[in-house]
Formats: sequence, C-alpha cells, structure tokens
Amino acid sequence: MTSLFVRFPGFKRKAVTFSYDDGVRQDKRLIEIMKRHGLKGTFNLNGGRFAECYEGVEEGRMTVAEAEALYLPSGMEVAVHGYRHASLARIDRTAATDDVLSDRKALEQIFGCVIKGMAYANGSYNDEVVEILKCTGISYARTTTATGRFDLPSDWLRLPTTCHHNDPRLMELAREFVERGDSTYTWGNSPMLFSVWGHSYEFDRNDNWGVIEELAAYIGNREDIYYATNGELFSYLQAADRLEYSAEGKLVYNPSATDIYLKFYGKEVVALAGKTVSL
Repeated sequence: MTSLFVRFPGFKRKAVTFSYDDGVRQDKRLIEIMKRHGLKGTFNLNGGRFAECYEGVEEGRMTVAEAEALYLPSGMEVAVHGYRHASLARIDRTAATDDVLSDRKALEQIFGCVIKGMAYANGSYNDEVVEILKCTGISYARTTTATGRFDLPSDWLRLPTTCHHNDPRLMELAREFVERGDSTYTWGNSPMLFSVWGHSYEFDRNDNWGVIEELAAYIGNREDIYYATNGELFSYLQAADRLEYSAEGKLVYNPSATDIYLKFYGKEVVALAGKTVSL
C-alpha cells in the first residue's frame, strides 16, 4: 500500500535521537543541555571501566554511583559498549562474545533493566560480530557510519547515523531535516530520522560546546518532532512492522501492546494495541 505511511506517536513524521559513548563525566553537562531542549538519547557504557581515567580527558569516566544517578532518571537509555571497550572485529569469537555479554550483564545489574541495545566500540564490527550480537540478546547496534540522510533503519544491527556532531554540515543537515515538508510524491511522505552520535568529552577537547548548544536550541522542543532513544525507536518501529492487513487492505490488526500511528491517503489512523481498525 504505497499511500500508507507509518507516523511516530502524535502523527509526527520526524524523529530525532542522540547516541553518545563511554560514560564520561561530560555526559552530565550534555544531558543538562538535552533535557533543557526536550531531547533524548542513548548512552553506551563499558561495564568494566567505570571510574577509570581517560587519556586526554580531564574528568575521566563516571563512577557507578554517578552513572546510576544520571542516565535513567534523566529519561535517557543505557546500552552496551563492550565490557572493556574491545574492537570486536579484531578479537576472536570467544573474547568478543564475553565482552558483549559481560557488559550486558553488568549494566543490567547496575541499572535494573533489560538492555537490548549497543554501540560498537571503535566502530569495529563484521558479519561474525553481528551474529554474536544475535546470540547475546542484542537487538539493535549503532555503528559509526554517517550517511548524511534521514532514512529509517533497514538493518537494526548495523545502525548508521545521520552524522557525527563534528560534521561541518551538522546545522545544514538539521535545517534540511526541520524544513522538509510533505511532498506530492510518495517518497516525500516517508517518515524521517535525524540521528547524531559522538563522545561528550570531545566538546571539552575541541572547546566547542557551542556546537551542541546551537543544535539543541534549533532542533529541540518542536511540536512536530518525536524525541526518542534508540530503544524507543526500535520498539515502536518493530511494533509497526508487525501490523497485519486484510486482503483488501481496508483493515489493520495490531497484535502488539503499542498504539501505532498511520497516515493513509492523507487520513490519520491509530492502529490501537490489540485491536482491528478500518483504514
């Protein structure tokens, strides 16, 4: 059905997410900025490296207590980044499996929640690593690949981003994302995702906190944008993929526990959780 489009909650066409790595103390300042502008994100942590010094980073990594007090109470997501931050494609299968699984176990114990997401340490992965993730219960994993685009993920275990926050086109891409309206063409009505990644210590190292301040002030607190973590996007879009349609395409059944927002020939429809509705 080429005229049926998934929308994010509230019939929003656009979504924004942030993804930051390593659990350094600069995350505190970053999260303050994000909260002020209504932004959300996923923070990828190394369960075996809390409280370590970090070469070239003045404040180092947070303690367990600091991390507990910061991330989940702020509405952010915690995800795996490897227990020791190993480059998974460069070590053997047993070591890679242990690095992922040990991190998942450690973070779940600390934060008291099920953790299904990840970011590849050093951007290191290959097909074997992806298979390891499937065996260790990881459902979505962010890469360091930047596309400069706003497409929804086609492979959740090889998640690209729109850009790194140091991309010289950052604000140009943000303006293109915000200003792009619906089109008379089918492709012009597809949902859009703006995804930014980085390390918050880079703002200190490069003395450029103004970069994220400018982006947050511009792209945040907009009524037509859905702000979410990687995990929230994954759960919502997976539920949307499970919708079941009648043979004539006039009915849709939602077997999930999540209401799904749709746009069908310009008509807004909510596929209620556990219900069959007419299009």
